[in-house]
Amino acid sequence: MTAVIQATLNGIMMGAMYGLTALGLTLIFGVMKVVNFAHGSLLMVGMFSAYWLIKLTGIHPYLALLIVPPILYFFGYYLQDLVIKPVFRAERQVREPLTVIIVTTGVWYVLDNLALMLFGAEYRTVRTAISNKSFALGSFIVSIPKFSGFVIAVATAVGLALFMRKTKIGMALRATSLDREAANLMGIDQYKVYNIAFGLGTAIAGIAGCVLIPFYYVYPSVGVVFDIRAFIIVVLGGLGSIPGALLGGLVIGLIESVFSQFMASTWTEAIIYAIFLIILFVKPSGFFGNKQDW
Repeated sequence: MTAVIQATLNGIMMGAMYGLTALGLTLIFGVMKVVNFAHGSLLMVGMFSAYWLIKLTGIHPYLALLIVPPILYFFGYYLQDLVIKPVFRAERQVREPLTVIIVTTGVWYVLDNLALMLFGAEYRTVRTAISNKSFALGSFIVSIPKFSGFVIAVATAVGLALFMRKTKIGMALRATSLDREAANLMGIDQYKVYNIAFGLGTAIAGIAGCVLIPFYYVYPSVGVVFDIRAFIIVVLGGLGSIPGALLGGLVIGLIESVFSQFMASTWTEAIIYAIFLIILFVKPSGFFGNKQDW
């Protein structure tokens, strides 16, 4: 029982970080109604940015949160403005242009192969003062980097929800997500809103990269691992749902951590995909897919 409780704690903390990686994906889909296949690659860019910033300057990993997410925001903003927006304009008569999916897939391959060309295929990690630190919670051990990641993930989700509800930009994002034509008639620039949404989603990927770098390896294809998890999570929680992203992440984290105590990791993967398929058949909208939680 002690091992199961320890695994549950680990699963909750890792699950929150999975939810954090999915948060940017669900935000972009909620506003633009387009699945961003390059999201994992943007996470990889965030991880490499944090890695080199820490490696070259020696700053504390969490101080990188003040630098990397803003950089990733502008990267995502102009990526949407220069690469994706022309597709929307070309297919403005189509409500959800499928060509955007092809474009984001192309961005995924370009970013991954560019990172491979620049940095090579080797795995890198940053060993910091907190990388192997932990504290006791009763008779259980809690990793400080993972606990910090849990706190940052929850704070990011709460902050995003408040931003969407309390600010004018957030209200414009919500209005566009509900009805882009009506939002245009009210004077909201649809394409500028898309730029902001994509920038925010990319910035959240940057936050996730900073959170993961103290204890997780970074390499050019690391985004694929989290991309697959993120897609499963947003389906479980509901595309466009902020609490759904966190809940879906917790479900995946708990399955990975707890079930691995009783069976091989390959079986836990099979269980995750089985639950994914069951949700698609039984409730395709996910846990919170029918609720407007913004």
